[in-house]
Amino acid sequence: MKILLSGASGQLGQAILQLAPPGWEVLGLDRSALDVSDAAQVESCVSGLRPDVIINAAAYTAVDKAESEPELARAINTEGARHLAAAAARHGAWPIQISTDFVFDGQRSTPYPTDAPTNPLSVYGLTKRDGETAAMEASDGQATILRTAWVYGPVGHNFMRTMLRLLREREVLRVVSDQVGTPTSTHSIARALFALIAEQSGRGQILHWTDAGVASWYDFACRVRECLLNNGQRERLASVQPIRTREYPTPARRPHFSLLECVLHAANAPNHWADEVFMHMEATTHARGIPG
Repeated sequence: MKILLSGASGQLGQAILQLAPPGWEVLGLDRSALDVSDAAQVESCVSGLRPDVIINAAAYTAVDKAESEPELARAINTEGARHLAAAAARHGAWPIQISTDFVFDGQRSTPYPTDAPTNPLSVYGLTKRDGETAAMEASDGQATILRTAWVYGPVGHNFMRTMLRLLREREVLRVVSDQVGTPTSTHSIARALFALIAEQSGRGQILHWTDAGVASWYDFACRVRECLLNNGQRERLASVQPIRTREYPTPARRPHFSLLECVLHAANAPNHWADEVFMHMEATTHARGIPG
């Protein structure tokens, strides 16, 4: 099995490389080696490597910054998805496009099924939604769209690593409590991707994958704090206080409800999000020192 992975230096890309099954060839390329917004470069890369599968983990994920850089976000999130899927179709590869809960507006009170109407609230969500459409169109309907949510891991810039730092630096943390979703580890997503590829299932489909359970950002921060204490943290840690979204305005609007309805298989059922956070704590605090 030969897999071409774009966005290999990102937090998800690193997890995919780390957890690749024995005997599988995962060719991880970062933006310096493969700029997905460059159609000619994508074509040259895919035609030269001839992968069986293309996982597009390259993304513009700076949600607030995207509001002032819509052209760059679209070049990566939409056109990049189009270029990879089109090249995959030309050379017989299976494109898998990673997407997000931000394609929804968060107005539901029950988990979003895969066929729920999309209505993104932000430039980031819009460009990712359009990337889904572009990938399906360019692959003649053969792409797999894998939506996930609230992604974090032991490396990179993410909520868990930010909380680890701020809990040590501040006396009080005020964290939004009225946005609900499921924190999902990069390792969980990588395992799900490899299971999907091994089963050869999901072609031409939109799929949802998150860890199990429900949380607010406040719950997530409290769990990080709890894990630090359970791991013998001796420094004084900040207290965590809940606030409403309106008390923490941001350039981009976020969905208040981000639960995704996931169709699970016994072979790759997810762990509960709180357990995944606990399992990641030691790796996170030792991978790169104190996270920034």
